[in-house]
Amino acid sequence: MSMEIPPEWKKFRYRGKSLDELLNMPMDEFIKLLPSRQRRSLKKGFSDRKRRLLEKIRKTTREGKYSKTIRTHVRDMIILPEMVGLKFAVYNGKEFVEFQVTPEMIGHYLGEFSITTKKVEHGEPGLKATRSSLFLAMKG
Repeated sequence: MSMEIPPEWKKFRYRGKSLDELLNMPMDEFIKLLPSRQRRSLKKGFSDRKRRLLEKIRKTTREGKYSKTIRTHVRDMIILPEMVGLKFAVYNGKEFVEFQVTPEMIGHYLGEFSITTKKVEHGEPGLKATRSSLFLAMKG
């Protein structure tokens, strides 16, 4: 017996609001829905770097170029509803990491999706290794 999920449950909601409601909502009302850290950051206003990025985002959406990738170093920009569907390339200190913004990312920072550190993977023991690593158990 398989239970089918009603379509209204599958729709994206952020704090009880649909994406359309978020897009039509004034910025002051949207800020009230965010977690405290993001809310306090946005109440201070946008820095020059964030303002320039926001202008670039709005220009891209006006022109309808959703396939164009927006490259940026502004990792501390909070993802707003108007950014949904756009492609970003965020600098992680070495390279630009590309991703597309989905509705679930609203309220997060751009930098959260461009990880700055890699998992360390060491070579085999004995290859350019120290004397102590020679005595590690062999893989078997």
